[in-house]
Amino acid sequence: MRIAVTGREGQVARSLQELGQKTGHEILVLARPVLDLTAPPSSIIAVLESLRPEVIVSAAAYTAVDKAENEPELARAANEIGPLAIARAARKLSVPMIHLSTDYVFDGSNSASYVEEDAANPQSVYGATKFSGEKAVLGEHANSVILRTSWVYSPFGNNFVKTMLRLARERDEVRVVGDQRGTPTSAIDITDAVLLIASKLLSIPDASLRGVFHLAGSGEASWAEFAQEIFEISAAMSGPSATVRAITAAEYPTLATRPANSRLNSDRLARVYGVKLPDWRNSLQDVVKRLVMADETGGVRKL
Repeated sequence: MRIAVTGREGQVARSLQELGQKTGHEILVLARPVLDLTAPPSSIIAVLESLRPEVIVSAAAYTAVDKAENEPELARAANEIGPLAIARAARKLSVPMIHLSTDYVFDGSNSASYVEEDAANPQSVYGATKFSGEKAVLGEHANSVILRTSWVYSPFGNNFVKTMLRLARERDEVRVVGDQRGTPTSAIDITDAVLLIASKLLSIPDASLRGVFHLAGSGEASWAEFAQEIFEISAAMSGPSATVRAITAAEYPTLATRPANSRLNSDRLARVYGVKLPDWRNSLQDVVKRLVMADETGGVRKL
């Protein structure tokens, strides 16, 4: 497959690049200055039309959750207007589009994990602009899939796993929020699913394969439990580790409100596509191993 992916430095984009090299797919990664989500839509459309991809994966976004509270127009440009232009290009090219979204479209008040039919009620600028982006994409291009995911981690970019390992090198104890729960999800697992979904979109015209799906790791955790698992895996590999002290979200105030419950139910994806991601603890083993083995200068740490 010839796949255009927005967001060169993002976790999913970099994971797709790596997987593409292993599987023989042609992954065309786009980022500024070639493609800028805040640029006029006409320029975004022109870039994608010139590449003639078979599938477009919209993975780039404005993800600075707290900063977005003070930059709503910039967040909207990247998370709504940009994806709308990408969807318009996909429609003009008559190719399927896969757009990544977030658990932050929900307010976190559910007692159960969220299913696709649950009402969105974002509590932050980031969540609101991502939800607007979902609606814009689906309204523009029927041959689209929205994949909502949560708590994404990988060996690439900035993420919770890398932050915890860095902090463990600096201190003996780390304070981590324990009253927010979610579904940690490996970007590597996401890319496996994206390639399978893309192949089915290309070969099967069934409308049931289009629309909104949740794509998250199996199992759940609080941030504190997530951190504890990271440190236990790392310690077993002679990597950095620290004691976790669970705190409340109120003890760690942030500008943007985070959902207390970010758990996503991915059963619909399993029914329709046959895709079920592994337990997050299993996937975490591989990611922590890669990070522990690589030292800060890009060399290899001997275990």
